[in-house]
Amino acid sequence: MQLDQNQILAMLVGASFAAGLNVYATVATLGLLGQAGMVSLPSNLHLLQNWWVIAISGVLFAVEFVADKIPAFDLIWNALHTFVRVPVAALIAYNATSNLSPPAQMLSAALGGVIALVAHGSKTAVRAAVTPSPEPVSNIALSVGEDAAAIGLTWFATKHPILAATITIVLVVLAVLLIRTLWGALKRLFRGARNAATSLAHHPDSQVLSESENRSN
Repeated sequence: MQLDQNQILAMLVGASFAAGLNVYATVATLGLLGQAGMVSLPSNLHLLQNWWVIAISGVLFAVEFVADKIPAFDLIWNALHTFVRVPVAALIAYNATSNLSPPAQMLSAALGGVIALVAHGSKTAVRAAVTPSPEPVSNIALSVGEDAAAIGLTWFATKHPILAATITIVLVVLAVLLIRTLWGALKRLFRGARNAATSLAHHPDSQVLSESENRSN
């Protein structure tokens, strides 16, 4: 499938969001689709079709598939991948728009990085809210859903780039709202915990008295 410039830009919007969720799945999917001739990638992205790049991305995807489903460790993993997902998304957008003017190319790279950052931020915020849960099912279900979304959105962006870009814009808006809501909730939670600890530290005798009364009752 040959894409014109507008379709390439639209495809990058969807692919950038997918990279923010799982960059290895996105790179491997783009490479496999290009290798199979299902989409004609811009010339500067032909490197993604190299079997070595596809294989390395596949191995890293397998590693992330396991690491991203371990409660608590997934937060560390995702924090570190801020420095992978965002730059790679920006680099893909930059190389895909090599036929544009330098300012437009830089703007495309910045847009790709920002979209990836929003997707990555929403993913990390949700994990921070879910990780305190004692059961691992929530983390696993979220991770599997994110992996599927990254692969599905990447494929969809190559087949229906304009529609995929429209859907992605809606997802970006929802992700920003989600980040703000979860961040506010976490701030209130930590503020309440800090106030409770401060109150207990200032009034230790009242806590001891309360515990004595409970035992006597």
